[in-house]
Amino acid sequence: MSRQDNTFQTVRSDDFPAMLDPDRYGRRSPAFDKIISATHDHFWDPLDTRYIDFSAPFDLKNQYLVNAKLSSELQTAAADKLDEGQKIHLANRLQHYQLSVILHGEQGALNMSASLCHIMLDPGAQEYAANQCREEARHVTGFTQYIKARFGKPEPVGGFLRNLLVELVGSPLVWKKIVGLQMVLEGLAMGVFASYFQYAHDPLLVRLMQLTMTDEAFHHKFGKIWADKTIPFVSPQERDDIEDWAKEVFNALLLNLSDPEQKQHIYAEVGLDWKFVQGAMVEAFTNEFRRKQMQESTNIFRVLIKTLVKAGIITDRTAPYYAAFVDMKELHAEGDKMVGDDIAEEGIKLLKEINMFSKPATIAAE
Repeated sequence: MSRQDNTFQTVRSDDFPAMLDPDRYGRRSPAFDKIISATHDHFWDPLDTRYIDFSAPFDLKNQYLVNAKLSSELQTAAADKLDEGQKIHLANRLQHYQLSVILHGEQGALNMSASLCHIMLDPGAQEYAANQCREEARHVTGFTQYIKARFGKPEPVGGFLRNLLVELVGSPLVWKKIVGLQMVLEGLAMGVFASYFQYAHDPLLVRLMQLTMTDEAFHHKFGKIWADKTIPFVSPQERDDIEDWAKEVFNALLLNLSDPEQKQHIYAEVGLDWKFVQGAMVEAFTNEFRRKQMQESTNIFRVLIKTLVKAGIITDRTAPYYAAFVDMKELHAEGDKMVGDDIAEEGIKLLKEINMFSKPATIAAE
């Protein structure tokens, strides 16, 4: 970056001697102190039944895990070939796949936040990244436990999303890690979790989503702080590079997030050919259809666009592209509050009550 707030100054991941500079320890930015302190307010343990109990039952054979509207394939001609039992089976297996994607995304976020610990020179930024790494780790545990309880084991991740996660974790570009993790993935996550919270039929899944959102809301704030302190000061070329990359990723996610080829084994379970499903989805999901879907406040792509708008990563250069799907004036007029913030706040109130009566910490040796 050509100019950058010292808060986000970085070094090479192998430059540990830079961390041992005596003067560095005293140059701590206060930018993240409130977020770091609030960590105690939204602590939860996915292995402690006081917070969440994964033994709660659910009838996957006869009940939709979530509202069928969240299963894209059931909104196409593919659904006409299935009876009700097959629709329930397909819908729940598709959610198995989607929840596995979320799990892999949380693993990517864990690795990316860990990598930020190695390069953030500011002690406050480094401590925040370490906190986020801890929180992402409990998300991995939480989603692993949920998938184990309902389906046995996760589905593999492939295609564009796998490649994106690999790119972000391995990228030497700090802006790509932060934009990719704290804005693109966290922006998507807040939309996805809010949708599950609103439309899930499984109370256990609703609970898991709210607990996860109590963490994700703060991760999103980190990205906003970075954008406010960095985007206005980069060179025009760097600014354009960030904006163009974000647009390319958004477009690729829009086209590939429901990639039928990656789910062909699931379609086969109900006698559907994946190429037929792909054709049905292409026919059904026109730009007009997507625009209508993005009118919902919890739509994941609307949430992502708002995230990029509020971060200053969408300018007049690329705004016409996004305007094909959402009302950009409406987004600009909205406050900074994101969908899911209210859900997270309610979750934090519940966690404070639980943590108020937490048992004393046990000695590690015990």
